[in-house]
Amino acid sequence: MIYIVEDDDSIRELEEYVLRSAGFTVQGFTNARDFWAACAQQPPRLAVLDIMLPDEDGMSILHKLRADPATRALPVMLVTAKGAELDRVRGLEDGADDYLAKPFGVMEFSARIKALLRRSGAGGAPAAEGGLLVCGPIRMDTERRTVTVNGQPVELSFKEYELLRLFLEQPGVVQTRDAILRRVWDTDFIGESRTIDMHVRTLRQKLGEAGSAIQTVRKVGYKLDPQA
Repeated sequence: MIYIVEDDDSIRELEEYVLRSAGFTVQGFTNARDFWAACAQQPPRLAVLDIMLPDEDGMSILHKLRADPATRALPVMLVTAKGAELDRVRGLEDGADDYLAKPFGVMEFSARIKALLRRSGAGGAPAAEGGLLVCGPIRMDTERRTVTVNGQPVELSFKEYELLRLFLEQPGVVQTRDAILRRVWDTDFIGESRTIDMHVRTLRQKLGEAGSAIQTVRKVGYKLDPQA
């Protein structure tokens, strides 16, 4: 989970969209109060902070995060309109792991987030938390080999499980039929049968409404859309 604290709705929504498109689970806040309340319930993997906020500025949030042993190592990126060299130096010296000035490019923003997670050891794989693969209401525990949707267990066959795991490990990536055959069936050929299509159909049915996240890419294959 990545938390974003940004009071400008257009910027916050853009940041959320970019990270969700990359497969990350994201929650946005317009003020520090709601951010701290969420942290008490579930600490994030990374925090993106604006500096100028209505109730408590981003630098104050940063100082408190660094003072708390539970969040001292939390990766923090400052994204702010204060782009002068002195502001950047101050932000980095005060404990920020990265500093991005507005306006910014969305590709650079996404790449910096991924780099922060890699450097922190939190992992660059989207939506992966320990032994969990998560996309919206779908949660796969790869250690216990279980799948739940909205907390309810879902019974999958071996092939359905491996198919879902492939999608969850690479959200947003189009999986060609050849790639699916090699990964799930360990072969390059299944004859003329519609085996892949049948398994995708039954997988969608078992996932219920969440199954709509598995989308058909005509004449190519399938992909998992984290925003569907």
